[in-house]
Amino acid sequence: MSPTDKAVDVTAVDVAVSLRDVSMAFGGKTVLESVSLDIAPGSVVALLGANGAGKSTLIKILSGVHTDHGGEVRVAGEPAALQSPLAARQLGIQTVHQRIGEGIVPGLTVAENLVFEELAQKRGNPFLNGRRVLARAREIQAGLELGWSDALLRRDVTELGISDRQLLILARALATRPRLLILDEPTSALSATEAQRLFTLVEKMRDDGIAVLYVSHRLGEIDALADRLVVLRDGGLTDDQVKPFDWDSALRAMLAQAHEATSARPQRSGEHGDVVLGLHGVHLFEGRAPLDLDLRAGEVTGVVGLLGAGKTELARGLFGAEPFPTGKVELDGKPYAPRRPSDAIRAGVHLVPEDRHADALVPGWSVAQNISLPFLKSLSRAGLVNTAKEDALGRGTIDALGVVARDEHSTVEELSGGNQQKVVVGRWLAETPRVLILDEPFRGVDIGARRDIGRRARALAAEGAAVLVLSADVDEVLEIADRVVVLAAGEVHLDAYGEDAERDRVIQTISASV
Repeated sequence: MSPTDKAVDVTAVDVAVSLRDVSMAFGGKTVLESVSLDIAPGSVVALLGANGAGKSTLIKILSGVHTDHGGEVRVAGEPAALQSPLAARQLGIQTVHQRIGEGIVPGLTVAENLVFEELAQKRGNPFLNGRRVLARAREIQAGLELGWSDALLRRDVTELGISDRQLLILARALATRPRLLILDEPTSALSATEAQRLFTLVEKMRDDGIAVLYVSHRLGEIDALADRLVVLRDGGLTDDQVKPFDWDSALRAMLAQAHEATSARPQRSGEHGDVVLGLHGVHLFEGRAPLDLDLRAGEVTGVVGLLGAGKTELARGLFGAEPFPTGKVELDGKPYAPRRPSDAIRAGVHLVPEDRHADALVPGWSVAQNISLPFLKSLSRAGLVNTAKEDALGRGTIDALGVVARDEHSTVEELSGGNQQKVVVGRWLAETPRVLILDEPFRGVDIGARRDIGRRARALAAEGAAVLVLSADVDEVLEIADRVVVLAAGEVHLDAYGEDAERDRVIQTISASV
């Protein structure tokens, strides 16, 4: 059944915010395509989607960040020009973004941050009396029953922990009594107690007639809170349900919609290569069962799981960025305990990180410079980089991975997202690794780039390396991996090869582990 056939009928009720055929593209790549959605007052609509589905773009359109889009946004039935975040807020659309740091103002007190929007919009003298700021801050934080003392309200906001910063941003958003509140992964930094407080508040907002767009990978939260769920995949809506939810259908729409024919998935025989990397008794999360996992030569192991499954914790632990607190790891039969990424690199363990912009690419640097960065010592003599060798490394990566660039001197900003990702992957193939870890390697890349990266990973495995691919997308994993591991809350729920790891079984395992 298509999303249109299943679409929720909201014509009989008022609509808080609507999207009509909203589309958006970046650099010629379509990110959203003809998305239409009505959000009714007093409803909690959950938005699901794997990484790269277009959720962030949709949120930024509603928040007034992205303005150059097709289609139309309507507020209370009237066309709305959301030309800036301020314009969106003035129309009653408040967004609590996933990146908490974007919502606080360092150098101001907790109280001043709570009343910041009122300070920013005040005409004339923006400096309100400190006593009035404190009194208003007390009112705002009382809305969430935060129980913050005056002493805490007078502190610099940077002294707050991450969870308290998230609660501050939420309290500030609610102080305006919005028409639509967008919550983007709102519990990612909250404890169980704080999350329960948030759930109670969301239910109260619904009862008060506020529309809520709730974006989360945590299906248990959605099942408890949402009246309706919509699924976004590859920029289009693929499912639309009201309670009770059919989770198998939702997960299939989110993770396993059939792609056009891609490279054939490898079929393994009963023989397996030698263990290259072995994990024994490793805890990814406190209070969860220990993890045992062997990565073998000549194999691509795909680990699939939703947000919070432990994929990134596994990758960063193996790379020495966040060492495992317990358990032991062996590399080629010898103890392996990297305390920092440089230890991992020397041992031949390379990581393509989840966030290429924050953790991999250096803005303003050329393709060749970005690729050579971890290996400057081998390219240098007497402290000077051999630019001829560096350029040759860049050209080799461009040729091997089909990077579309003017030449190796092109800055990474000149490249499309998919070609930037190829540069990051190419960096870690510049010196042949013993273990290659790819954390969400296909995020934001088109199918052509995905195939090129996948072929290179498989070629590396054929040369005897162990390759670990971590992704929230079932199809991505099934396309490339010999073996599929389903991870949930740091624990293995499925570990299978070939026909034992067929799509339906993987999806059902993910659904059952929620």
